Amino acid sequence: MPDDAYRRDIDGMRAIAVLAVVVFHAFPHLLPGGYVGVDVFFVISGYLISGVICRQLARNRFSFVDFYARRIRRILPALLVVLVACYAFGWIALLPDEYQQLGKHIAAGMGFVSNFALWNESGYFDAAASAKPLLHLWSLGIEEQFYLVWPLALWAVAKMRRNALGLVIGLGIISFAINLATVHRWPVAAFYSPLSRFWELQLGCLLALLTHEWEPNRISMPRWIADVLSIAGAVALGISIARFDNKLAFPGAFALLPTGGTFLLIASGPGGWFNRHVLSRNVLVWIGLISYPLYLWHWPILSFASIVEMGTPPTTTRVVAVLASFALALATYLLIEKPIRFGPRRSFKAVALVAFSVLVGMVGFATFAGGGLPARFPAEVRAFADFQYEYKTDARYPDCWLSGTQPFDGFAPFCTGSTGNDRAVVWGDSHAARLYPGLKAVLGDKVALSQFTRDACPPMLGVATPVCEQSNAWIFAQIARIKPQTVILFCYWTGYQVDWKMASPAKDAFLKTVVELQKAGVEKVVVVGPAPRWKGALPKLLYKAWTESRPFHVIPERLATDLEPMVFEADRDMRQELSSRNVTYVSLIDMFCTDEGCLTHAPDAPTHLVTWDYGHLTTDGATLVARRIVADGVLP
Repeated sequence: MPDDAYRRDIDGMRAIAVLAVVVFHAFPHLLPGGYVGVDVFFVISGYLISGVICRQLARNRFSFVDFYARRIRRILPALLVVLVACYAFGWIALLPDEYQQLGKHIAAGMGFVSNFALWNESGYFDAAASAKPLLHLWSLGIEEQFYLVWPLALWAVAKMRRNALGLVIGLGIISFAINLATVHRWPVAAFYSPLSRFWELQLGCLLALLTHEWEPNRISMPRWIADVLSIAGAVALGISIARFDNKLAFPGAFALLPTGGTFLLIASGPGGWFNRHVLSRNVLVWIGLISYPLYLWHWPILSFASIVEMGTPPTTTRVVAVLASFALALATYLLIEKPIRFGPRRSFKAVALVAFSVLVGMVGFATFAGGGLPARFPAEVRAFADFQYEYKTDARYPDCWLSGTQPFDGFAPFCTGSTGNDRAVVWGDSHAARLYPGLKAVLGDKVALSQFTRDACPPMLGVATPVCEQSNAWIFAQIARIKPQTVILFCYWTGYQVDWKMASPAKDAFLKTVVELQKAGVEKVVVVGPAPRWKGALPKLLYKAWTESRPFHVIPERLATDLEPMVFEADRDMRQELSSRNVTYVSLIDMFCTDEGCLTHAPDAPTHLVTWDYGHLTTDGATLVARRIVADGVLP
């Protein structure tokens, strides 16, 4: 097969892959396994590029300079256009913390290390995937990392006059084994690490090498065998796209189905039934030709729509976003990618593209280092728009505020307060962890204040995840041992399926916990009700309110919009349920909210926001709560 051989059906496979990804991102309920389209791309890429390298090596025509120049002309033009467009739109639409993250991701994208950047960002309080316009560049990073080393490996094997099949099979097995070993224990690493993903590209490489070995004496595959392989591959791929979902441990062994299906489709050749009757259709071929710029465009547009809407955009908006992605992809392919990639091969093209990419990467890094360039905003907006909050330190993470993966008894010894005439315990999830700094600031050493808090772990005995159940049992044993006068229970009450109006396992578990605390000798059980829950990050909502307040721009002390109504209902129902339980109930709704809306910042201090995301208290917010609790006599 010559170097420039073209298979329409492979472009059709690209179309299926990119359509699956786009639909999954825009309407995940329609194709819950559409994310496997990326795995399809990995196999196709491994097959095509390894095939080119092997044929050139066999003819002694391979050149590293030519190979990487072709990669540069293939990858950089569309990528640069998308990154510059994202940077320009982000200048207008993003607050400093969001723009800082975008700058970081632009720099990582230009360095083809997005997978590592995203891997390091993963955590309980990491920004949602929809708030990262360049999240999808992780796959491009893995692919380019592979092509930094793979051509050299094939070249070395060819120079030693060895068969590369053993290398491909060996490396593929090692990579697949790493994938299986990490997918359950370290799922984020398994998803983003090149070591656990290279086997998918190697699968395509294996097929390319087998084809190369057979090529000199190749006998045409019987039509019926090609048809069987083609249909089997299509079924495997179809099942993956339609039946997989984001609850699967992926990639893991499940990734064998879509990658194996792609392997069979390519192996069946252009004459396979599904290949010739479906994949070679003109419409799919055309979508395949623009699949790369379509992949690059669709996610930033959907992501920016989510950021602007502060949540999942309406269906109409998502449809428009998908159509806009197709239009921009077609324009990018015809006006930018095709002329540069297929036009006259002048050396200055690759050099200019690399120089421009370095410049874009430097701008991204400067934006990251500059904290998202808050000087873009007027002074009164900067007061809250540049809100940078270190939420972990004063909440004693990860010593007294544990992550969901730490041992159930992983609390540091000093989490048990040792000074003060009275003893009190703060018990709950991350929301309780954020309450602790305010209580400590107000109470000082008057109270021996213990802190036992864990991510996504409500203070309820016998429910939630195994590590949460074990942790709560351990905390209860500590409470029984230190015998505090007061135990403060606080969490994200509306997030644990507690129905306060009727019986439910979570409600029963919580009420039983209260009774057990009282039996253990706790004099006062204090339940802090749900905090106001915003529909987006509070700084973003304040900026929205500031832009919409005309003719005079003002920073509202209270907001009556963009609040989740469920917390008001939960506050009312909790108050009623606990009124007869000998429990001290503290209503944060009463404390923060009036008919004019809920408090956004400390009085006369716009920089002192009370919440730093949808509902976790800042230290200023927690201090307001603590002062009110002390003033009401709940604590000394």
